[in-house]
Amino acid sequence: MSPPANPLVSTEWLQGERHKPDLKIVDAPFYMPGDPRTPQGEYARGHIPGSVLFDLNIIADHSSSLPHMLASPEDFGEAVGRLGIGDGDRVVIYDHMGLLSAARVWWNFRVMGHDQVFVLDGGLPRWLAEGRPVDQGQPQYALEPQTFTARLQPQLLRSIDQVKDALARHEQVLDARSAGRFSAAEPEPRPGLPSGHMPGSRNLSHSAIVADGALLAPSVLERLFADAGVDVKAPIIATCGSGVSAAILALALARLGYWETPVYDGSWTEWAGREDAEIATGPA
Repeated sequence: MSPPANPLVSTEWLQGERHKPDLKIVDAPFYMPGDPRTPQGEYARGHIPGSVLFDLNIIADHSSSLPHMLASPEDFGEAVGRLGIGDGDRVVIYDHMGLLSAARVWWNFRVMGHDQVFVLDGGLPRWLAEGRPVDQGQPQYALEPQTFTARLQPQLLRSIDQVKDALARHEQVLDARSAGRFSAAEPEPRPGLPSGHMPGSRNLSHSAIVADGALLAPSVLERLFADAGVDVKAPIIATCGSGVSAAILALALARLGYWETPVYDGSWTEWAGREDAEIATGPA
């Protein structure tokens, strides 16, 4: 099935559609190491009625030493099915920051072959600001698990070797971290990990393309990509600190009609964590 024309849905649309049986709402909170908040705790404090909890640190590849790496298709399909999501469902994802981890979960579904997946524009903050209903309570699994058939889409995923090859060919690798982390003027949030960037990569911070928890208008996005020296019509690999905010770049490019942006899953945590890492500093 081909992807929808727009990867975003509005709070008004969700309010009207949320009781339909084929629509599944996914709560996807995410917090950096050291943050006292937890996905389970924040879900319990308040979530959109009927939503299920998707924890990026649980539905992940636990054989990897890297954080929240993509789960295998078998594990992903089983976990999502236990959430009550099936092959024919439409899926709407939101997070508690407005737009951060929802994009990563959106990408997870897409890389597993599920195209009818959307991100709630403005996320839970906008939903709350508009006075829409919320529930409280701990997450639960579906009484009747559904069949979710995950089919890996390798064109949406990149490994470290593929990124190295792309950089050697002078292809576009776009980093969603802050300009300070990219240039090495600011430290990385993960202890012991050096800041800086992959030689030849470019930088467009995810915070620059989001305002009030929502993607900026397409015309503004086009200008910001151009200002970063990025040709949106040419291949782009999205990267970041650990593969989460990179998906915001992929989401923004999908909003502009470019749906095939792959994400480097290991991102800077993998790249800079290697003894032989090539690290550049300063601006792009």
